[in-house]
Amino acid sequence: MNIDKNDITRLTEQYGGQWGLNHTRRLLHLISIISEGQTYDPDVVWLAAYLHDWGAYVPWARDGVDHAARSKQVAETFLAEREYPAEFNARVLECIEFHHNGNPKRSIESILLSDADALDFLGVVGVLRDFAKNPKDMKRALEASKKRRKAIPGMLLLQKSREIAAKRVEEMDTLFAAFEEETQGYF
Repeated sequence: MNIDKNDITRLTEQYGGQWGLNHTRRLLHLISIISEGQTYDPDVVWLAAYLHDWGAYVPWARDGVDHAARSKQVAETFLAEREYPAEFNARVLECIEFHHNGNPKRSIESILLSDADALDFLGVVGVLRDFAKNPKDMKRALEASKKRRKAIPGMLLLQKSREIAAKRVEEMDTLFAAFEEETQGYF
């Protein structure tokens, strides 16, 4: 398989900025940990990780269209232009389409990407993401983080993912307690 990783990395940074690039790098790092003992196609996972959020980036984002569905549409065109094998494309597209879905009846590649993506919303990184999105509404940011803290661990399918989530949830609880104490509820 001839995947021009440098070009795809460059395009991800061009469209998604440092956030998109670093989010993808974090996902691939998490996948390297949670995939222990799993047999999977690393090229499918790598390409899906880089393309999974493209539908949320400025050139392709559409109001009212879920970014996973839009990312799948964008990726279909991108993959067709590169003439990768149909089975390979189908597996990449499955990963992209279901990267926010905890349904266990998917390929291991799809599960790896969705578990890693969910984990990136937990821990200190997850909390800071919510606060960065809501810089002038700390109450809303805190509520969003607490909602994710509660929902995400139950979505994870792999045991290693659940172990990492448990540690990140502890970190979040410690951070929430300190934040609430230091602000005395004035946020």
